[in-house]
Amino acid sequence: MKKLVFLFLSLLTAGSLFQACDDSKTYAEMLEDEKNAVSQFIKDSAIHVISEEQFKANGYCTDLDKNEYVAFSSNGVYMQIVNKGTLTVPEKPAAVDSFINNTEICTRYIEMNIATRELAAFNVPLEGYMDASQLYAYPDVFRYVKTDTYSAGTFTSMSYVWSSYYASTAVPQGWLLALPYLYDNAHVRLIVPSKMGHTSAQQYVTPYYYDITKFRKARS
Repeated sequence: MKKLVFLFLSLLTAGSLFQACDDSKTYAEMLEDEKNAVSQFIKDSAIHVISEEQFKANGYCTDLDKNEYVAFSSNGVYMQIVNKGTLTVPEKPAAVDSFINNTEICTRYIEMNIATRELAAFNVPLEGYMDASQLYAYPDVFRYVKTDTYSAGTFTSMSYVWSSYYASTAVPQGWLLALPYLYDNAHVRLIVPSKMGHTSAQQYVTPYYYDITKFRKARS
């Protein structure tokens, strides 16, 4: 429980710090700080960035041995596919067996503030938080809506920290960007800039790193 209190205090402190920055810096300056934080994270993590053209040429896969992340230039998201997931009906076209409109999706993840390198939210068992089982007892669940021109996700069940601190049912757009390249039980890592993140990320211009260990279709 002490770990849980510490996590909440860290979240509140980070929020107040970014609020202070918001009062003293212009939005353009905050965006520049965000860009620098992401660049430093990529450097420190020895990430090899590839283009969308290279990603396509590689069969929409990233090379884990090279620590590749594809950069989506139009929105600033970086993605590494650890495991594309499994085709549950192999004889069907892949597009039919991916995450389609109105799919209920369960997810397990770790969220880290890239600017501060602090753990922000999670719903997987982590060393040091094993006594706070309410944080990882259940996966988060959201309904995925996808049309030819629009995609959105709405949480129907959220982890304890996410629901208490972020207080929004909207799924980050950065998460949704990954889904067209994945199948059931996929594992991806994402660098999500503020404009593609949740409401708190947008408010405080904060980039987040996600290790989403599971995107899984909900079982009926």
